[in-house]
Amino acid sequence: MFDYQPSEQCLANKTILVTGAGDGIGKQASIHYAKYGATVILLGRTVAKLEQVYDEIVAAGHPEPAIVPLDMKGATQQNYQDMANTIIDQFGKLDGALLNASILGELTPFANIAKQIWDDVMQVNLNAQFYLAQALIPALQKSASSSLLFTTSGVGNKGRAYWGPYSISKFATEGMMQVIADEYDDSSIRCNAINPGATDTKMRQTAFPAEDKTKIATVEDIMPAYVYLMSDDSKDVNGQRIDAQPK
Repeated sequence: MFDYQPSEQCLANKTILVTGAGDGIGKQASIHYAKYGATVILLGRTVAKLEQVYDEIVAAGHPEPAIVPLDMKGATQQNYQDMANTIIDQFGKLDGALLNASILGELTPFANIAKQIWDDVMQVNLNAQFYLAQALIPALQKSASSSLLFTTSGVGNKGRAYWGPYSISKFATEGMMQVIADEYDDSSIRCNAINPGATDTKMRQTAFPAEDKTKIATVEDIMPAYVYLMSDDSKDVNGQRIDAQPK
């Protein structure tokens, strides 16, 4: 998977939703999905960033994407349901969804976790993932082979001191992925979680400000796993926690 070589049009005729599409991993995943033939639905909070990704995709001659501005901290369950209904109306189906958007919160001792930080992290990293996944499943069921991909972390299956809200939210995300994967095991939907590992992103820089960025992966480095898990080459992979970087 780490040296996966996609065929030129391995995502042709697929419609794929990416959250957090305006920056970092979400941006690069969106560009790569479009590069291999997908029509990408760019979901994010900042319209200007989404428009930059849109322009980059169109300028490269890839399929024209769609833009969905949405603040996952404030969006309601009905907002996600309305969006899913619009996807079905406009595209007929959804072939993939990368639920990538997350926030770090604060790195602090467990006893000092502020209620607002806890609530914000759980809203974006867990509640929004639940509302979105639940709303998207009917659209994913309309595809002959669809991939629902959650984003986890190295602290998502082994807790780490001071990472409380973020770590706990990722534990819960992995559990949600496993429940969905088991329920839809005999269907056209596969559901997995991807751990990007140590990657040069703004979130990583916030958590490790003194880290030497030359010693960790770039966002480009980890894209083979993201493309693989959206392509039909991974159609038999279900219920797995997958590392985007070799250990």
